[in-house]
Amino acid sequence: MLGGSISGGRTNVRVVVVGDRATGKSSLITAAASETFPEEVPPVLPPTRLPADLYPDNVPVTIIDTSSSLESRGKVAEELKRADAVVLTYACDQPSTLNRLTTFWLYEFRRLEIKVPVIVVGCKLDKRDEEHHMNLEQVMAPIMQQFREIETCIECSAANLVQVPEVFYYAQKAVLHPTAPLFDHETQALKPRCVRALKRIFILCDHDMDDALNDEELNEFQIKCFNAPLQPAEIVGVKRVVQEKLPQGVNDLGLTLTGFLFLHALFIEKGRLETTWTVLRKFGYNDEIKLKDDNLTIPFKKAPDQSLELTSEAVEFLKGVFSTFDTDKDGVLRNSELDDLFSTAPESPWGEAPYKDAVERTPLGGLSLSAFLSEWALMTLLEPAQSLANLIYIGYNCGAASALRLTRRKSVDRKKQQTDRNVYQCFVFGPKGSGKSALLKSLLGRPFSENYAVTTDEHYAVNVVDRLGGTKKTLVLREIPEDEVKMILSTKESLASCDVAVFAYDSSDEYSLKRASELLMTVARRGEVSGFMVPCLFVAAKDDLDSYPMAIKDSAKICQNFGIDAPIHISVKERDLNSIFNRIVTAAEHPHLSVPETEVGRSQKRYRHLVNRSLMFTSVVAAVAVVGLAAYRSYAARKNTSS
Repeated sequence: MLGGSISGGRTNVRVVVVGDRATGKSSLITAAASETFPEEVPPVLPPTRLPADLYPDNVPVTIIDTSSSLESRGKVAEELKRADAVVLTYACDQPSTLNRLTTFWLYEFRRLEIKVPVIVVGCKLDKRDEEHHMNLEQVMAPIMQQFREIETCIECSAANLVQVPEVFYYAQKAVLHPTAPLFDHETQALKPRCVRALKRIFILCDHDMDDALNDEELNEFQIKCFNAPLQPAEIVGVKRVVQEKLPQGVNDLGLTLTGFLFLHALFIEKGRLETTWTVLRKFGYNDEIKLKDDNLTIPFKKAPDQSLELTSEAVEFLKGVFSTFDTDKDGVLRNSELDDLFSTAPESPWGEAPYKDAVERTPLGGLSLSAFLSEWALMTLLEPAQSLANLIYIGYNCGAASALRLTRRKSVDRKKQQTDRNVYQCFVFGPKGSGKSALLKSLLGRPFSENYAVTTDEHYAVNVVDRLGGTKKTLVLREIPEDEVKMILSTKESLASCDVAVFAYDSSDEYSLKRASELLMTVARRGEVSGFMVPCLFVAAKDDLDSYPMAIKDSAKICQNFGIDAPIHISVKERDLNSIFNRIVTAAEHPHLSVPETEVGRSQKRYRHLVNRSLMFTSVVAAVAVVGLAAYRSYAARKNTSS
């Protein structure tokens, strides 16, 4: 693998030079810019620019000099926070300045949270005498072990122009081709995310899918990444190097994945990071080794009350992926199979909330096809760009337009009295102890638990609901903690993503019912004010407990006052769910029904009707007057003619 490098889209690299007084900062900068040693330099130089063509990456470097005075500390800190890389200097003839690196400067960078590569530079190499002679590698090794932010160390002489250009070359290189994302110096191995990206690239280049890159595939790879073919002798040479060091890196078919990864580790160990970065960037990766945003552009302008869903084409692709990685063909993806499936993504996307516990799992933690597709439906609903990225990571290459579909606006759905969605999001409101969490768990087929814990964070549960006629809809339940309701409803568009709202209450607790009705009022009013009205269902949970005497009458009256359906009684403990999930989906499918109205909303509605009727009456009177006037003029004209 030969050739140059690409810089990841950067147009400039900003390098800040810091260090103790009289360590040679300004002389170093002047010598780098003018290729001469300055006899006199000002205390602090203005920003200095090295031209783009000075180094192979063709990216200019802007060097910022700094003062070492105490009164300039604040300005130095500001410059450090704007830096892409830091050059930290000491004087080779002043050992105390070398000690200051670890007693002050490097700790100061950490205090300021400077997270950029550091190049440690020993200046005035020509002034070091035999008494202060040292082995740079031996001295710096323990320091670099302690301070991983140090990218490299170098000593130079501005007076003799020794290794001066190299200082800023290493600084530029550390920014454009950073080591940290690729390689772990402690383990001397490629980092997991780098391995995952290179594995995906290998698979994409293995056109005949025989788990090896043959000579033709290697050559295509070389041309794509470096714009130059490999000569037959070079291909033989590459494979020979791999085979000598790692026999399993080459087989009769060509270079294996093991060999491909070994080559990149070898490049990095030899300081040729630009080779690996060029490959990664040619395949669309950024400095975090994730696909660049411009590769994940979603070609839809989405209104707040619209959502994105997977197309049937994307779903069929996922079914094929599921079948491929279900190696034992038991209809379940075990954790190891799931890890293998996502081994070409930066990480498994479902290891953290909100996805971790959002779907039904087998006793051993595996995913059925239904649960697998449910996870994808949830990710597409909540993070469509992330869903698209992961589709691409696992091999989907047909673009966003074929992977995602934009649903119709809910305002249109209400007018048409039907919806075209396949995935419905239901907000579950209710006071503490009302049974919200138990309802979510029952959607996932989990057993009832007597252990109660107050919900403090939002939770999601998603599953497929079978409908009459054999159709399937995906239902997402989003549990809203009682203490978070005010914050969640604080924005105008807070209900835009909600297809239906459920208000759960403990049917044995009078206060729980009262609080649920207050929450219903809050949500109904927010919908009327914002225009994002949603169908609402009142759910009497814990129906296995004895209700208080007026419970049924009170709850029925609340529903009647709001103009919504009577309460749905359920008992998760007794597994009597009263078709609750089908009823939620039915409500979502008919967005014009079960929409609550408050008294304020009714008054405003009556006022609008009255205004509209008045305007209509005025229009009719005006029209009659116009018609009458026209008739009179016609009559008068005929009369004058006859006379």
